[in-house]
Amino acid sequence: MLKGLFIRLIGLMVLLLAMGEIYGQQASIMVIDAKSKEAIPYATVCFQGAASAGLKQCVTDKAGKVPNEIKEKSKISISFIGYETLVDTVEPGETTTLFLVPAVLNMSEFVVTAQMKPEKVDKSIYKINVINSRQIERKAATNLTDLLSTESNMRISQGGVLGTSLSLQGLSGENVKFLVDGVPVVGRINGNIDLNQLNLYNVDHVEIIEGPMSVIYGSNAIAGVVNIITKENRNSSVTAFANAYFESVGVYNFNAGSSVRRKNNQVSLDLSRNFFDGYSSNDTLRSMQWKPRRQNNADAYYLYSGGKTRVKLSIQYFDELIQDKGDLQKPYYETAIDNFYHTIRQTSKAEASYAISPNRQISMVGAYSTFNRKREVYQNDLTTLQKKPAGGDTTLVGSYLLRAWYNRNYPGEKLNYQAGFDGNLEKNGGERIAGGSQQIGDYAGFFSMKYDPDKKITIQPGARFTYNTKYKAPVVYSLNVKYAVTPNTAVRATYARGFRAPSIKELYLDFVDINHNLHGNPDLQAESSHNVNLNFSYNRETSNAYLNTELGLFYNYVDNMIWLFQVGNDISTYTYGNISKFISQGIQANATISFYPRLTLKGGFSHVGRKFPDNTADVGDKKFHYSTDFNAMATYNFEKWNASLTANYKYTGRFPQLTPDGVFANDYIGGYSNLDVSIMKSFMQNMFSVSVGGKNLLNVKDVSAGIVNSGAHSGGSDGASRVAWGRTAFVKLTYNFKKF
Repeated sequence: MLKGLFIRLIGLMVLLLAMGEIYGQQASIMVIDAKSKEAIPYATVCFQGAASAGLKQCVTDKAGKVPNEIKEKSKISISFIGYETLVDTVEPGETTTLFLVPAVLNMSEFVVTAQMKPEKVDKSIYKINVINSRQIERKAATNLTDLLSTESNMRISQGGVLGTSLSLQGLSGENVKFLVDGVPVVGRINGNIDLNQLNLYNVDHVEIIEGPMSVIYGSNAIAGVVNIITKENRNSSVTAFANAYFESVGVYNFNAGSSVRRKNNQVSLDLSRNFFDGYSSNDTLRSMQWKPRRQNNADAYYLYSGGKTRVKLSIQYFDELIQDKGDLQKPYYETAIDNFYHTIRQTSKAEASYAISPNRQISMVGAYSTFNRKREVYQNDLTTLQKKPAGGDTTLVGSYLLRAWYNRNYPGEKLNYQAGFDGNLEKNGGERIAGGSQQIGDYAGFFSMKYDPDKKITIQPGARFTYNTKYKAPVVYSLNVKYAVTPNTAVRATYARGFRAPSIKELYLDFVDINHNLHGNPDLQAESSHNVNLNFSYNRETSNAYLNTELGLFYNYVDNMIWLFQVGNDISTYTYGNISKFISQGIQANATISFYPRLTLKGGFSHVGRKFPDNTADVGDKKFHYSTDFNAMATYNFEKWNASLTANYKYTGRFPQLTPDGVFANDYIGGYSNLDVSIMKSFMQNMFSVSVGGKNLLNVKDVSAGIVNSGAHSGGSDGASRVAWGRTAFVKLTYNFKKF
């Protein structure tokens, strides 16, 4: 009897232990890589209650799990850098496994530039190149010059004082539009935005559309648009970051920022200080080839996002000082002339959107941007150390923007459209502007319609009707077509008209000093253009590899191209004029292959030709003058050590230059190669990272040139063109903190 009772007690204890084990197991969500089938630690998981609208945020542990503690059916959103965001629903007490798909080729990146609504890259009717935050980190790029210097079909031109400039499809200067969160960047020097002034410390990604975008963005967009998208805190209650960057040439950059999110409200503040000590290959000279510069940045915003309404108020502030110290002057070498360039750029912006329905939305953005560049000249007596003012001037720019538009975008319906208003008023002042102050207004209505006759074809015509206060603007129109030949193959074609009114400086510049004699031309004609782009893309996915290939053709025909001409035989006097016709055409090809999850390879080339068919003084002008570029990139991930190795290479081909008369002669800049290599290692749940590497490892400084004209704005020397400051080493330290 006792034996039977003992057996029953043992059985009861086993049953109770088993029940305790069953009831002790907590429901959980497991997050897995869809390709490697490995757990994804530290992914962000958000639960949104269906009835209570409560929001719960957490992070997966080292095993890729989060507990499922919800009390009602909820929407779950899972995100992690390098993966497509997953949205699903889960039930209380449910234990399940969810798979994240790697975003290897950026095909899942959502873009906003010129879109009716945020659209995936491969779904957009435009060919858009996206450089995301991960690529920026791996390149250790600190500004837009670093980031774009190795990109295909882009050519960067360097300058010691004027900074860098960018050309797309053989067009540059005023024909390339730069935006920060959709607002134009003001303050062009010699027609160019200095890319060294566009820092990347708080940038989420950069969107680039090559080809005419005049219908959507108006003037300055014939060659294309570069839109810098800054970061927003989307999920965390508190974020903080800090970066330190050191480069052996004398670059010292520090930046930090933080954001706080409370329910529907969010505030953010980011600060940055950059310093460059200057560089010259001959360190015995007082004057440096690459001028010392100091930069301060501050960016802040307040964001309200609740229900159907979104309101964002932001301010961006930039302060730069460039020191241009002169050499000792003859006959006694006791004095020197120094120039100091102080630039302040500021943008205040208000944007709002209201969702009338899930597929209809009204949006608005208003911005006021200023650019103040002050040049101070001093005569230094180096024996007495006295510094006397010796002149200077100030450039003032104020720009007002008001843009409002309505989107109707119903998935599955054949016809959708966008309509809006775009108003721009720019004022320029200072000693260099005739009369002391001038202004130009540009006010336009635009309309774009997207028609999908079937699932494979999208047709999008558009038109822009403009009133310009100085010029009679024609109706600008465009036609975009996308044809999905197969699920993996697409053809995109674009025809567009472009229009660009001369800038205030081109019309009214009056700049005369010991080194300059430049004059605007109020009789300039406006530029107009015909632009054609054709792009073929193919991508394929296998179990462990991605392949993407692209082939693009373009043709740009510009009437009345505005150019800076030498006046007669006076090599010091210049004025703006029109060249009746300018043509650029070319081909580019790019390919990317990724063997997931370790190796990614990219390569591309571009072949760009330019000519002025009406200039008959030189027989060579009747043919195209071409330049050819090659670029390649390789990234290898060391998963075991949470590290990556990245190498970027670009060959920039021999580039035909123009004489001051606007014709091709024997001027050229020789070809050169650039190689950057970096290693990035992350620690402590990706909270810390260290990047080390080398830039310009082939030690390029000056390249051969046929004739380097000093021109109206910058100096040069016969036989060589300055393109870089040589080989350098760098280290970057990064700290990121998130609280959910």
